[in-house]
Amino acid sequence: MSAATSPGGPANAGIGAEPSTGGPASGNGGGRRALIVRGGWEGHAPVETTELFRPSLTSAGFSVTVSEDLDVYRDADLLASTDLIVQCWSMGTLTKEQEDGLVSAVHAGTGFAGWHGGMVATFGDSRDYLRMVGGLFLHHPPDFLDYRVTIKPEHAAHPIVCGLPDFDVTTEQYWMLTDGLSTVLAETRIAPQNGGQGGHGGQGGHGGHGGEPLDMPVVWTRRWGAGKVFFSAIGHRLADLTDPVVRTLTERGLLWAAR
Repeated sequence: MSAATSPGGPANAGIGAEPSTGGPASGNGGGRRALIVRGGWEGHAPVETTELFRPSLTSAGFSVTVSEDLDVYRDADLLASTDLIVQCWSMGTLTKEQEDGLVSAVHAGTGFAGWHGGMVATFGDSRDYLRMVGGLFLHHPPDFLDYRVTIKPEHAAHPIVCGLPDFDVTTEQYWMLTDGLSTVLAETRIAPQNGGQGGHGGQGGHGGHGGEPLDMPVVWTRRWGAGKVFFSAIGHRLADLTDPVVRTLTERGLLWAAR
């Protein structure tokens, strides 16, 4: 049903270590299982970015399976035995059967995690999926911006961001629709006068009401039934994810979301 394979490097690369170049994995003796689902728009480098995080998963004891076919979400037995799904699939479309399979698996306890457009700029017609992840990409300014990401003080002890400083990035700044069910761990300030892709008026779109800066979530977690969900808005390109702070919080987020 799916184009799934099970390659993976040796489990000796810790969090923050360089990706390994080891051969196929033969399983982990009954340990936890991770499924990487990748594809869609190549501009978000789905292969390169997901491979960056394979070593931290294997070093944490996961056997890692990769699928480049969304029909993997119809495999109920596979999803039920999977502890973590890492998705990087931008600008995609889910069938109702694929959506139901994924959302049901997360509700039953399978963790779900991802970053940037591979999680919130995709499956825009799948309402149950969007409710599960808690956000939908609207637009970003046409150029990369220098902006600061601030750790929310009330959640500074959360294991995903504990000990991490506020940090600066130069990349796309996402404007998203979100809801109040998520725990926002980090945020940024957005100036509404910055038009952007998808904004009213196109690339130079109108800024909306008043032009006053507003806070926009960057990193959040949420619960969906028995499952845990992690999202980070940073990750347009591989270089964004190799930033030491971004890489650390992303690796921690993947592990946090796992069953």
